[in-house]
Amino acid sequence: MKASELYFPTLREVPNEAEIVSHQLLLRAGFMRKTAAGVYTYLPLAKRVLSKIETIIRQEMDRAGGQELLMPIIQPKELWEKSGRWSVYGDEMFRLKDRHHRDFSLGPTHEEIITSLVDMDVHSYRDLPLLLYQIQNKYRDEIRPRFGLMRSREFIMKDLYSFDVDEEGLDLSYRKMYEAYCAIFSRMDLDFRVVEADSGAIGGSESHEFMVLAESGESLIVYCDNCDYAANVEKAECILPPEESRDVPELEREKRSTPDQYTIEDVAAFLDMPRSSLVKTLMYVVDDELIAVLLRGDRELNEIKLQNALQCEDCYMADEVQVREVAGAGFGSLGPVGLPVPIYADLEVARMRNFACGANEDDYHYINVNPGRDFTPAAVLDLREAAAGDLCPHCGEPLKTIRGIEVGHIFKLGTKYSEAMEASFLDQQGQTLPLVMGCYGIGVSRTLAAAVEQKNDENGIIWPLPIAPYHVIIVPVNVKKEEQMNTALAIYEDLQEQGVEVVLDDRDERPGVKFKDADLIGIPIRITIGPRALQENCVEMKKRWESEIELVPIEKVTGSILDLLSQYKSV
Repeated sequence: MKASELYFPTLREVPNEAEIVSHQLLLRAGFMRKTAAGVYTYLPLAKRVLSKIETIIRQEMDRAGGQELLMPIIQPKELWEKSGRWSVYGDEMFRLKDRHHRDFSLGPTHEEIITSLVDMDVHSYRDLPLLLYQIQNKYRDEIRPRFGLMRSREFIMKDLYSFDVDEEGLDLSYRKMYEAYCAIFSRMDLDFRVVEADSGAIGGSESHEFMVLAESGESLIVYCDNCDYAANVEKAECILPPEESRDVPELEREKRSTPDQYTIEDVAAFLDMPRSSLVKTLMYVVDDELIAVLLRGDRELNEIKLQNALQCEDCYMADEVQVREVAGAGFGSLGPVGLPVPIYADLEVARMRNFACGANEDDYHYINVNPGRDFTPAAVLDLREAAAGDLCPHCGEPLKTIRGIEVGHIFKLGTKYSEAMEASFLDQQGQTLPLVMGCYGIGVSRTLAAAVEQKNDENGIIWPLPIAPYHVIIVPVNVKKEEQMNTALAIYEDLQEQGVEVVLDDRDERPGVKFKDADLIGIPIRITIGPRALQENCVEMKKRWESEIELVPIEKVTGSILDLLSQYKSV
């Protein structure tokens, strides 16, 4: 492709709407344009990247035994009512009516469609297992679409669904997908980590997220260098260190005046105590019941752990009116002593001695409060968010933290959807049993953005070779110089004959403009043809991820590039 014919409208200024690096660079480098909030048009360069990502995914899905199909985007209300999700999915679902006033949705996901489909045609254990997948657009009406492709209302996704006769078969399908996902992101040359995750609203007994590591990632991951343990903080288990001697005398509880001290930081400073010697009391409404949650003063509540532990549908923080009605004080003065609601204490709180907490009276706190003597929790649970320095639940070594971007998620669904939708098969004994299901997703467009978040510098994108829009860009310094253009054309044609994806920048622009565009777009290998190098019958070769420039004899250029590309099986 010649640059004079390539549609890549680059921008010199960062668009005001773009908040994160991938959003900025994909707009500036001419990969996409905004159509509406959370809706984008993919320009030719982006389409090439997406196609390469999809090709890698297809190859690994097929290798694992997957079969590709294509399901409808428009989904009838009846299927979602059968699964019970039409009324509970929420405002994220795009809903519409046809001319006959029948209700439909734009598919945010496809569990209902695929379960119904398989139920039509699969009747015997002999038809199983099945691994069916598609790559298609999904639609979710985000309340605030932002960060470009990271949180958009229309996005491209690969979703595969497994159907097995039992849990043992599901384990095998799950392992196949786990290994296939590792192969996919390895082949894309992305730095990623697999983490234990919460199954969330989709349900299921086990799930893992695949995270592309990036400082800008929205997810915090805890991991252990000593073993393979890694988990999203939503899922990460917190364990206590071996208990030290409990021969700590329980001191007499005292009430202290703490005027205008409302935060943990303020109270700790006022009482001259570390935050870890305070307990904070949070009030939540759980399925219409008011409860209290106790955490050490320097810890944060993990709401997902709370919801999972209490097996509740609704879980949200109480408001000031509800708190005062029950406790007689505002948020800054809450404590467990005499509190007339069920109290759930984090593991650490149950071990604490002589701590400080609110006295359920504005501007007052207690010191020397002790569990058992001064209050009794309804339960002691792991409720806090994991942090760096916590102990690994597998080997006991200190955990570290890193940020990541979720690009893939795999779930063991079990029989949640097959039971709801009466999707069954006959086993060897002729017994009717529900299909055992798994669900496995990859955000294709999100992976494109995540790659940019991970691979960039101050000059632009640094595409990994396997998913780069083109492998090589040839830049003649002066297109009006016959020797430079003839050399450029010869190398260009030779590379094309060898199957190398190459761009010839034949634009009549200043060299600095061409170099800036090449770096901004992020094409991995740049060949520069200028008068000085040509005097030595050489060209300059620069890898986008390195600063050094290498002089390469003209006759060795194609061989050098082919050698480099051969290191990547996806190229």
